[in-house]
Amino acid sequence: MSLVLYNSLTRRKEPFEPISPGRVGMYFCGPTVYSEPHLGHARGPVVFDVLRRWLESEGYAVRLVSNITDVGHLTDDMDAGEDKLLRRAALERLEPMEVAEKYFWAYFDATDRLNVRRPSIVPRATGHITEQIALTERLLELGLAYRRGGSVYFDVSAYEPYGELSGRNPDDLVEGTRIEVRDEKDDPRDFALWKEAEPQHIMRWPSPWGEGFPGWHLECSVMSTKYLGDRFDIHGGGLDLIFPHHECELAQARAAGMPFANTWIHWNMLTLEGEKMAKSKDHFVTLEALFSRYDPLAVRFHLLRSHYRSVSDFSEESLKSSSQGLQRLVDAFSELTRNDDESEGDHQIFAAFRRDFAAAMNDDLNTPKAIAVLFDAVREVHRRLELGAEPGFATAGKAFFAHHLVDVLGVARSDRSADTQADEGLVDGLITMLLEQRHAARLRRDFSAADAIRERLATHGVVVEDTAEGSRWKLRATPAPTE
Repeated sequence: MSLVLYNSLTRRKEPFEPISPGRVGMYFCGPTVYSEPHLGHARGPVVFDVLRRWLESEGYAVRLVSNITDVGHLTDDMDAGEDKLLRRAALERLEPMEVAEKYFWAYFDATDRLNVRRPSIVPRATGHITEQIALTERLLELGLAYRRGGSVYFDVSAYEPYGELSGRNPDDLVEGTRIEVRDEKDDPRDFALWKEAEPQHIMRWPSPWGEGFPGWHLECSVMSTKYLGDRFDIHGGGLDLIFPHHECELAQARAAGMPFANTWIHWNMLTLEGEKMAKSKDHFVTLEALFSRYDPLAVRFHLLRSHYRSVSDFSEESLKSSSQGLQRLVDAFSELTRNDDESEGDHQIFAAFRRDFAAAMNDDLNTPKAIAVLFDAVREVHRRLELGAEPGFATAGKAFFAHHLVDVLGVARSDRSADTQADEGLVDGLITMLLEQRHAARLRRDFSAADAIRERLATHGVVVEDTAEGSRWKLRATPAPTE
């Protein structure tokens, strides 16, 4: 295949070649489930969902694994502070697993609304303690880790390639390290594989070194390789995870003899009204709050209008623009569906659009360029339908948009049961009847009655357009944002 992806490990675009012909194994770091899912949780699932859909459309079988961190993620990523989940449990006066379960489902409810397909496997850190202990023991045996009391640390000085993913010089990482972190570690750059649980620490498991809990970085190395093998195709995460999380993941896996991921994909951050989101400054928005004002599919579409390696900004103006843009695409799809005469045949114009769309997607998943191709197709659809398109044009156009808009980008849905189609037939007949009444009112110059029918239809999402050939209608698929 001709897919090219930017590999963070090599810092260049590379042709993507799966390890096993016809099969792709992918892993991306899921959330730490200690609070309501927010806008920052949306981009990764959407990016990997589109990548998965594109690979599958090209004939590949894809296994997508995304973890859930429900223990071990401390407030300071460099092995200090409280466990984020424990702190939230104390705040809400719940058991830690109650907190994890609550926000686990909140996260997947939100991604469902974004039309993100569930991963093939969703492993939890607490369900893989045995494997994490085994990897820690392996690194101790190899002389790449050491024990300090009930804790075990990875020895960065014993692994020369450390820093290969982030591009950081390990010697420079000493600067700025906090004094209290240096006390127990041999080297401030070292990171925890296993942490001794203090007396008040609730989440704890028995280990050869006493009761404790796994390090945050260890979890992903174990869960990715357990379900994808010691060497797999793609590992992903946010740009902020390159260091220390992904650097440490890569180091401990390769030090233990696992080749680990061939390609590393990192998506850039999201900003809110031009500023970086920060929970500490209360400058963020939960997905629930966002969905109360905008169609989740419009939010998904907005995420895809920026390349995944570029910053994506969310503002009232940009979201309204995305909502309107998506509406244009859905309207064209609906218009083609209504004009579909089920005639056989393809049209060269859609073949050209398919080639352009594929070229964009194969160029490091360039969704903005792919979406631009769809808008080009919309203009052509309007032009030809107004002129009276030849038989088969609408059929070909409907298939084109169904594949690219629904199947690949996932910004529209096509789950139409027989009952749904029957209901649509009823709606179509009722609207047609109302438009006939409106036309009769206009003929007798009763414009107030005609306007009243049009306004009532508009309140139910039916937009009426008067043309030289008569009145046309369409459904507003994505409701306008509330003020």
